[in-house]
Amino acid sequence: MSNSLQPVGLLSPGHDLNAYIQAVNTVPVLSVEEERELGFRLYDDNDLEAARRLVMSHLRFVVHIARGYSGYGLPQADLIQEGNVGLMKAVKRFDPNQGVRLVSFAVHWIKAEIHEFVLRNWRIVKIATTKAQRKLFFNLRGAKKRLAWLNSDEVEAIAKDLDVKPEVVREMEGRLSAYDAGFDASPGEEEEQGYQAPVHYLDDASFDPATQLEDSDWEEDSTQRLQSAMAKLDERSQDILRRRWLAEPKATLHELADIYGVSAERIRQLEKNAMKKIKQQIGDALVA
Repeated sequence: MSNSLQPVGLLSPGHDLNAYIQAVNTVPVLSVEEERELGFRLYDDNDLEAARRLVMSHLRFVVHIARGYSGYGLPQADLIQEGNVGLMKAVKRFDPNQGVRLVSFAVHWIKAEIHEFVLRNWRIVKIATTKAQRKLFFNLRGAKKRLAWLNSDEVEAIAKDLDVKPEVVREMEGRLSAYDAGFDASPGEEEEQGYQAPVHYLDDASFDPATQLEDSDWEEDSTQRLQSAMAKLDERSQDILRRRWLAEPKATLHELADIYGVSAERIRQLEKNAMKKIKQQIGDALVA
């Protein structure tokens, strides 16, 4: 077998997907003996050249698997790139002593990386967060034979087949049927329709620099006035307010009553009087 394999750049589909696919299809498929020899060189001696040749010879299989996920509307080049990551992970973990061909072992890793990419990017709002939801997501996509909503019998059949409740199937179907709206108007869109884009009405004034500066100054000023008012209280009143309002976890009236050897009602009165003094001092500072 010739050692003049394609460059490592083939690991990235780049901008010309057709050229990439043609290139990976020119890389020879390894025979059983060649794959076994390279596998042992990598497994026993950590031979990176052997790892490279194992990866390169299986890139065509990643393309084949990635094509099965074209229905999600994601760029084919990105799907292939993620599958290549899975292939490299599989090669790193490949044990030729098990007597299994690399392609059979790598399928799991290739699909796992593509699955994660689909779930991260197919919807802006996450549609599947748990392991069970992810399984249902991909199985339901394959189980739906038409674009219309599932009828009751179809929901029951899918729920039974996937061992989930019918309401879970209905919820996931709703997520799958939702669509994303672009934040900005699409290029070339008519002016009248363009003004309907969310960018024109989802304005968040809280991120206005002037508003943020004003809020920051107000918060800093309020903190300073509170600290100044607290400093004018006696030590016991300061301690009660800190334990009751500023500490985590907050102390109860009975806990403070035990500390100061008075009744819980007395602690409540001290707290009330201290709060009244602070409000008065802050009010006087605002007027001054």
